[in-house]
Amino acid sequence: MGDIFGRFAPFVQDYIYRSGWNELRNIQTESARIIFDTTDNLLLTTPTASGKTEAAFFPVITELWENPPESFGVLYIAPLKSLINDQFSRIEEIIEESGIPVYHFHGDVAASHKSRALKEPRGIIQITPESLESMLINRQNDIVRLFCDLRYVIIDELHVLMGSSRGSQILCQLARIRRLTGNDARRIGLSATVGDTEAACAWLGMGSGRATVCPEVPKVKLRWKLGMEQFYIGKWGATPVKAGESEKQNPIDPGYGYVYDCVKGKKCLVFSNSREETEYVTATLRQIAKLKGEQDVFSIHHGNLSASIREGAELDLKNDEIINTTCATVTLELGIDIGKLERILQIEAPNSVSSLLQRIGRSGRRGNPPEMIMVFREEMPLPDTPLPQLIPWQLLQGIAVVQLYAEKRFTEPPDIKKRPYSLMFHQTLSILKSSGELTPAQLASRVLGLPPFYGVDKDSYRSLLVSMLEGDYIERTETGGIIVGLKGEKLTSGFKFYAVFKDSEDYTVRCKSDEIGTITSVPPVGDRFALAGRVWEVEETDIKNKLVFVKAVEGKMQISWPGDYGEIHTEILKRMKRILEEDAEYPYLKEHAKKRIEEARALARRTGMLTCPLVHLGGYSYALFPFVGTKSHRALRRILVRLKDRFRLSAIDYERCYYITFRMERGTPAELINAVNDICLDKNFDLHSLVSNSDIPLFEKYDEYLPGELLRDAYAVDRLEMPECLQ
Repeated sequence: MGDIFGRFAPFVQDYIYRSGWNELRNIQTESARIIFDTTDNLLLTTPTASGKTEAAFFPVITELWENPPESFGVLYIAPLKSLINDQFSRIEEIIEESGIPVYHFHGDVAASHKSRALKEPRGIIQITPESLESMLINRQNDIVRLFCDLRYVIIDELHVLMGSSRGSQILCQLARIRRLTGNDARRIGLSATVGDTEAACAWLGMGSGRATVCPEVPKVKLRWKLGMEQFYIGKWGATPVKAGESEKQNPIDPGYGYVYDCVKGKKCLVFSNSREETEYVTATLRQIAKLKGEQDVFSIHHGNLSASIREGAELDLKNDEIINTTCATVTLELGIDIGKLERILQIEAPNSVSSLLQRIGRSGRRGNPPEMIMVFREEMPLPDTPLPQLIPWQLLQGIAVVQLYAEKRFTEPPDIKKRPYSLMFHQTLSILKSSGELTPAQLASRVLGLPPFYGVDKDSYRSLLVSMLEGDYIERTETGGIIVGLKGEKLTSGFKFYAVFKDSEDYTVRCKSDEIGTITSVPPVGDRFALAGRVWEVEETDIKNKLVFVKAVEGKMQISWPGDYGEIHTEILKRMKRILEEDAEYPYLKEHAKKRIEEARALARRTGMLTCPLVHLGGYSYALFPFVGTKSHRALRRILVRLKDRFRLSAIDYERCYYITFRMERGTPAELINAVNDICLDKNFDLHSLVSNSDIPLFEKYDEYLPGELLRDAYAVDRLEMPECLQ
C-alpha cells in the first residue's frame, strides 16, 4: 500500500487490515498526502461509496493521535441528523483503540452525552448547523475553551449546502469561531456531486485565508443498469387482469403495481420528490400487499416523521438479512451508509443531475453496477386536452438528466446567493444575542465581515438596521449602543431560531405513547389524514401544546405540506428540447415510455413548437415553450406581464418552467416575440425593473421581517436571469 499506509496511526492500519483491504484507493492516498504535507484546505469530490470519509479521517485522526489537541480537534458538520448518527458509528469503529473521543451533538442526542462533550472537549465533535448556532448564542464564553485548538473542519455533503441558507450560515459560524479563538482551522469538504470544482473550492475556502485544492482522480467508465417506464393513471393493460376478474376486483393502479413488482423480493429504496408522494406511495404499496395477501415489508423515511420511525427504517436498510423496501425523500439521498441495496426506484424525474447521481449511487455497492428504474404516471388525455398538457414533461426531464451526465458528465454548478438578506437579519440577532450590546460600527463590522455578506454594501445594511429598529427587533440604548429588542427577544428565545431554513407551525402526532411525526395543520376530531404511510383518525387535539392524538384506521389518503419544487437548470430544459428534436433511441426506455416519446416527438414537430416557441392554441389562446431554466422562466413571465397592456395579455399561467399559457387579444405572435427580444437585447435593461414596488417576494425564513426594497433587490439579483431568455 506504499508509504502513505506507513504514515497512518497503528489503529488505522489495523482497521484497514480488519476490513480486508488489499490497497488504498487513489483518492485516499492523494488526500492523505495533501493533509500530511501541506497546510491547504481540501475538497474531496468522488462518487458515493468511493471512500471519501476514510480519505478524510484516516490522516486527520492520525494527526490527532500523534499530537492530541487541547480542545475539540475536529468539527464535523453535516446537514442531517441521520447522517451524523451513521458517521458517528463508522468513526467510532475506526478510532476504537485510539483513545480519541467522538461526540455527536444534535437535537435527538441525550443531554448526558452532550454534557460529557462540553465538560471535556477533546477529539471529534459531529454537529448540525442548528446545534452549532445554539452553541454560539448560548455558550459564547465557552467557545474559546471548546475550539481554541481546532485543527480541522469537515463539511459533509457540500453540494447540498453550497448556495443554501444553511451553507452560508456555516460560513458565518466558522468566521465567528475564528474571530473568537484566533484559530484558523483547515477545512475539508466532502461531496459526491460537485458540478464546478473551482467554484466549490472558492466557496469552501471563503474567509479561511488558505488555498483549497481538489485532487484529481481517474475517471471511471459509467456502468448503470437503468430503466424508465410510463403509465397512464387508471389505464388497464399494463397490469393484466386475470380471467374472470373485473377491473373493480383488481383495483391496482398499473404504475404503482409496476413499482410493487419491481421491488418485490428485493432490498430497495423508492425515491419521490415530495413528502406527499412518499406518503401516498408507501400507503399504496402496503395496500397492494394486503390485496395480494402478501407481507407488508414497506417502511418510510422523511423529515416530518419521528426520530424513532426514521431510525427504524435506517436500521432495516442496514440489516442485510431483512428484505424490505423503504420509501423516502431527499432525507435518504445523502451519504448515510445503507448497506447492500439491489435497486432504486424513482417516482417521476429527479429535479437535478446532482440528485440523480446521489440517488442512483445508493445502490450498486460492493462491485455491482448501480441500478435504477424511473416510473412516470400521467393522466389519460381527454379529446379537448390543450397542447402543453399533452407533452410528457416529467419523462423528458428524466431522460434529460441521464443524458446530460452520460454525454458530458454535467452536474449543476453551485448557485451562490449574492443578497442573503434573510440570513443577515438572522446573524444580526444571533451576534447581538451572544455578545450583548455593540455600537453600530462594531455590529456592522462583525456582520459585513462575514463571508456570505461580502457583496452587500453598507447602505443596504443600514436599511436593514433601520427597519429592525422600527420593528423593535433591535433597540438603541441610552449610550447609543444596539441590543436585541422586545420582538427580537421573542424570536431568539426558542430553539426554532437556530435554523435558517423555512419551517412551519408543526403539530406533533401521537398514537397512545408513540410519536408518529408532525403535520402542519390540525384536522378536526373525527377527520382522517395520512402520515408514516398509514391513515390516522383524530381522537383529540391539544392546540396549546401543539399535540394531535390519533388512532390507526385502514385505507390511504393524501396529506399536504408547504413547499416548492426547487429550481431546474437551463441545461436540463435545453436537453429536453433536443430529445424532441432528435431521432435517437435510448436503450433504457421500456415499451410504454418508448412509445410515449415517439408520440411526443410527432406532436411537437406537427405543432411547430420546436421551431417557433410561441404556438397558437386557438381563439385568443397561446402557449410559449421557452425551454429555459427556472430563473429565466421567471424573468420571461415578468416580461409578459410588462407587455400585458400593449398586447392585451390576460390569464397568464404556467407549469413549472415547462411552458407559459396566456390570452393575447392584440398584435401578432411575431410582434410579441420581437417585443420580448427588444427587452432582452437592451444593454441598459435592469432586472430590478421587472419587480414592481408593490411586490413583496417572500421566500426565505426571515423575509417577512425585511423592508420591501431589500426583498425586491434580492429577488432581482438572485432569482431572475436574462441572457438565456434570448434563445
